Amino acid sequence: MDLDERERERIHFGAINAAEEFAATCARYHAADPYPGEAAPLDLAINILMTGLWDQGFSQTQIRAAFEAALADMNRYAAGEERR
Repeated sequence: MDLDERERERIHFGAINAAEEFAATCARYHAADPYPGEAAPLDLAINILMTGLWDQGFSQTQIRAAFEAALADMNRYAAGEERR
């Protein structure tokens, strides 16, 4: 698929916006904790994200590599802080 620059930017920024909205939704879900005593809300949300990626055709290897790459970059982004 050969995309022009405008289409690449639309997809890129759409993914950023979707990720930011997902993070905000996870924060609201965590704060509400609708199922106390069960799986932590963030654990459940990340698990559902993972299964959603699988359902969209990403391989286990691709999903695992993406999560591991994100985790490897976390300390740089968080500057060593545990929480914002």
